[in-house]
Parts: sequence; structure tokens; C-alpha cells
Amino acid sequence: MEFHHAVRRLCTLLLASSLLLACTAQPPPFAQLSGMLLDARLDEISGLAASRVHEDVLWMLDDGGNDAQLFAVGTRGGLQATFTVAGVANTDWEDIAAFELDGRHYLLVADTGDNGGLRRSLQLHVIEEPASLDEAAQRMPLKPAWSIAFRWPDGARDCEAVAVDAQRGQVLLVSKKRTPPELFALPLRPHGNNLQVARKLGELAGVPQPDTEALRANAPMARIRHQVTAADIAPDGRRLAVMTYNEVLLYRRGSNESWAQAVAREPAIHDLPWLPQAEALGWDAAGRGLYATGEFSPAPLLYLNPGP
Repeated sequence: MEFHHAVRRLCTLLLASSLLLACTAQPPPFAQLSGMLLDARLDEISGLAASRVHEDVLWMLDDGGNDAQLFAVGTRGGLQATFTVAGVANTDWEDIAAFELDGRHYLLVADTGDNGGLRRSLQLHVIEEPASLDEAAQRMPLKPAWSIAFRWPDGARDCEAVAVDAQRGQVLLVSKKRTPPELFALPLRPHGNNLQVARKLGELAGVPQPDTEALRANAPMARIRHQVTAADIAPDGRRLAVMTYNEVLLYRRGSNESWAQAVAREPAIHDLPWLPQAEALGWDAAGRGLYATGEFSPAPLLYLNPGP
């Protein structure tokens, strides 16, 4: 175990060095090193979202089985604050999204992981973003402003990619293990507390598939590399970024288009540098680029420049 940890740390340091060298190249590379996640409490990061309240702060969460906590992390990777979320369990938290609604800033926590395909219902928890990150604020548990319980329309799915379109009042969800990945929607603010049923909007075009050589070399790993692990909608509401373990896909929506129409077109595709199980992706607050990281610590925190 110690040997594997040492190898992983060495690979991380080598990646960081190569990214620092790439930052001097012209034109700017797609991926640049923003910081490093070194804190042991950030060892299973499965989602991130840029704060709409605090400058240069990213909200992160750990994967299922960990405490129900949200972490405020600087864009250099340092842990700045930890908040407990009261009244909910981290069954399998897989993503987080930041959005504004009616003049308030919120975080949506997606408890949507289901590796075994056994969960009959799943939950989304909407939490008002803390106004302060000081020690006094951290002692006060956060409570969901509202939660959304839902199920899939036709059987269980694993889902690690959730995004919020507040302008349209929608939560978008992308299935992980289906080929092609499916796009679903839920109301962001449903009426009542009834169990919601996710509505299928369509399928994602252009998600790369393993080639013959990759399948021959290691078929199980080749099939996993292109599974969807994260998603986020840009603040302008026009761009949906989707991450797999291997790449970032960018879908653009026209002013009169639905998301179903947008994802039916071929996306722009950018290859990711190596990340330790890439599962966290989020637009910065200005919508100019994206932050991304992996599930194991130490892990690089990347800033991705998808272009105009």
C-alpha cells in the first residue's frame, strides 16, 4: 500500500512539473496547474463548484461513506473551511453545483451515486452558501433549504454528473455507465414533497469510445476511461461542460435551443492530462474557464482553458 501511495505521489509531482513547464508555452495550454490538494481530508473529492460569494474559493465534497461535509478550498488547493451539513447522510455524494436563484446563492449537493444499481430513490440537497468562512460560521451546521427526492423512469442508474440551469429552473443529470450517456432533467424547485421522476431529454453525442487497440490492451479499463464523471453549466447558461476520466467535452446551446438539442450535436473535445481518477469539474465564477481535480490526495488542481 505504501509503495502504491509513493508511486501515485511521484506521478502527481511529475504531472505538476510538466504542467508548470507547459505554462510558458505559446499559445496557453488547455490545462494549467492552479494548485495542489495535499490535505488528507480532501482524499476522495468527487465534485467541485466555484463559490458565487467568496472570491477564489471552490466548494468541494467527498465521495460516499464520508461525513456529510462541504469544504471551502482556495484555488491554490489550500483548505480554508469545513462545514457540516445537518440532517442528511452522505450515502454517495457525487457532484456539487453553485447557482443563484431569486437573489440568493445556493449549492446543490447530488447524492446520486449508485455503483451497484440498487437504490430505489436518490436525493439532491440545496443549501444556501455560507456568507462567512470564519471559525464561528464553521461551528454552525448548514441545513438544506430544500431537498429533492427522485427516481429514474425505468430502472436504476449510476450518476456522477449533475448541473443546474437556474434560468430554466432545471437540474440536469448525466448517466455514467450507459452508452451513449443519457441526459435527464428534474425541476429545480418542485411543488410539494412528492417523489419526482427524472425526465429523459436525450443522449450525448460525440462521447469518445475506446478504439480496437485500447480494447485489445485492456478492455475493462478502456471502457471505463470515457464514462461521464462530472458536469457543469457556465454562468452564462449557454455552455455545458462534461468530464470523463479522459477528456472534457463542451456543448454549446443556442439562444432558442433546449439542452436536448445542444447535446445532440458534436461537442468540442479536449484531452485531459493525467488526473488521479478525474471526478470533479466546475466553471469559475466568471465563466472563462474550469477547475478540475481527481479523487485521490495528493492531487493537482487544474485550471482548464476551453477557449471562446
